[in-house]
Amino acid sequence: MSFDGDEEILQDFLVEAGEILELLSEQLVDLEQNPDDSNLLNAIFRGFHTVKGGAGFLQLDALVSCCHSAENVFDTLRNHKRKVTSELMDVVLETLDNVNAMFEEVRQREAPTPAPQELIERLDQLALPEGEAAIHSAAPASADQGDITDDEFEQLLDALNGDETASAAASETSAVGPVASGNGDINDDEFEALLDQLHGKGQFAGAPAAAKETVAETSSAQPADISNDEFEALLDQLHGKGGSPTAAIAAASTAPASAKKPEPAKVPAVAKAPAELAQAKAPAREAAHAAAETSVRVDTKRLDDIMNMVGELVLVRNRLQRLGDQSEDEQMHKAVANLDVVTTDLQAAVMQTRMQPIKKVFGRFPRVVRDLARSLKKEINLVMHGEDTDLDKNLVEALSDPLVHLVRNSVDHGIESPAERERAGKPRVGTITLSAEQEGDHILLLITDDGAGMNAEVLRRKAVEKGMYDQDGADRLTDQECYNLIFAAGFSTKDQISDVSGRGVGMDVVKTKISQLNGQLSVVSKLGEGSSIVIKVPLTLAIMPTLMIMLADQSFALPLVNVVEIFHLNLSKTNVVDGRECVVVRDKVFPLFHIKRWLIRGGAGNVEPENSHVVIVSMGTRQVGFVVDQLVGQEEVVIKPLGRGLLGTPGMAGATITGDGRIALIIDVPSLLQHYS
Repeated sequence: MSFDGDEEILQDFLVEAGEILELLSEQLVDLEQNPDDSNLLNAIFRGFHTVKGGAGFLQLDALVSCCHSAENVFDTLRNHKRKVTSELMDVVLETLDNVNAMFEEVRQREAPTPAPQELIERLDQLALPEGEAAIHSAAPASADQGDITDDEFEQLLDALNGDETASAAASETSAVGPVASGNGDINDDEFEALLDQLHGKGQFAGAPAAAKETVAETSSAQPADISNDEFEALLDQLHGKGGSPTAAIAAASTAPASAKKPEPAKVPAVAKAPAELAQAKAPAREAAHAAAETSVRVDTKRLDDIMNMVGELVLVRNRLQRLGDQSEDEQMHKAVANLDVVTTDLQAAVMQTRMQPIKKVFGRFPRVVRDLARSLKKEINLVMHGEDTDLDKNLVEALSDPLVHLVRNSVDHGIESPAERERAGKPRVGTITLSAEQEGDHILLLITDDGAGMNAEVLRRKAVEKGMYDQDGADRLTDQECYNLIFAAGFSTKDQISDVSGRGVGMDVVKTKISQLNGQLSVVSKLGEGSSIVIKVPLTLAIMPTLMIMLADQSFALPLVNVVEIFHLNLSKTNVVDGRECVVVRDKVFPLFHIKRWLIRGGAGNVEPENSHVVIVSMGTRQVGFVVDQLVGQEEVVIKPLGRGLLGTPGMAGATITGDGRIALIIDVPSLLQHYS
């Protein structure tokens, strides 16, 4: 399928429909919990209807057919002819999956694959009202999808104006081609002629030229046929509020003859109705057009390029600040200070253009929890907070898979079955809370459940069984260290492997991914009350605040997110515990690592000074001390990828250029310890 001719329209459709489909997933799960919410039913109906309309304009027939069948189901639901059930929602959610798959094919400029015919047939069955009698009574209406036939239209005129007027009108209008042809739709001119025949020439015939031009513009911008809703609204303006056309016909068959006469006071409104309707719509269209032009679609590659240039500007700013500190020229100091302010503001503004609400990630979890809980026969309520918290677009995408693993883990391992919860004195329905908040230049994410919690003794036993520790080493582990065992590769507390968990892969992947994002991961748990997993990631990956250190004569950068504290140490006062050099600070024991021995050639053979600086760094709940030769200070750096010669070097996350023009390697703390310690 070629979209070349409609590229701009296609882009608009992809943006609008993409937002609607993201919202539909959340709305459908919400509807299952609130089946009587009429506003939600109407919103879902409108969502499918809007996607269907856009797909129809692009002639995406497979997408139109699927959305149309889903739309019919929600039309039946919102008219209270059928109730929302879990089985019905299974079919609708499967339909949404097919719509999403077709939408993705359209995004890739491919023809959408039609949904299975069996699924469409199931939707069509669900679109029928419950009960055999209701099905038979609804069959004629469902055959024409709401369009009234010529006979029904004549009966409606009989009900409104009396038999004689309607029959005369019918005899005269029988010569009108489109109506006589039986397609059931009339255009504006035919409708005006019909009104003239019914009520005589009135204000409508003498409408101002401007009004006629407005009507002409409206008819040229939109199809000539009027929709059912517009026709009913027009009838309401003519004869007061009433029911649907078919309801009016049914009422007419039992109403007295006196009730069939139209009210004379309503007739003058006939002349103004179409003109007023067109004049009322024109300002609304202009306002919508003006609102649409306040935003511009920009390729994310352009934003990335701008961010890279801002990063280079930050490096130049750092260099000028270093040179300014060496100068005694007051004007130089002022110029550098002004440059610093402008660069900081520009950096913040460009970062803001790349920001997206984390709701982009959170929006998929109601469906994930619903489907998994249903397959595991659990009852779970998902609560989300801080969905409007913004972070870098790249981080939003990168956090998606780790958070899915963590949420699935909470559903599978954390929340107990309803029977187990009742025996423990808990509500049958478990609760998983997903929250996000900004904390300085970092984002704090929490996945909390009120399930069974973690048993440290079980974790110790599993660690021994899998050969990770001997019994003596496992006994010395603190409860917190036991909780962190769940992130070890191949570690699982499940005895049987299922399609959900048991292989010990998911949590290891999560830890690796969070580490790659320069983030931290930790677990808090209480047996019988539940667990919380805490993730801390930077707002952006483009520019990183670091602590610059010196090892011999080489500069290195430690990510500030890992730095806990710094102190001066007399190396002759260290202790040895289990064969490892340690230092005791405020009754806490920290292992010491001389990273110069790892990173500098010949570093192990150098004479160690008696006094040195120690930087305490953290990885989750684990904290260690790095012995360094010199502290340079805090500096914002732009991460540059390593060249081919250094690519894949253990413990190195990238490189940067320092304020004095030197090249510094950025240390990846978890990778460094994993490889060398």
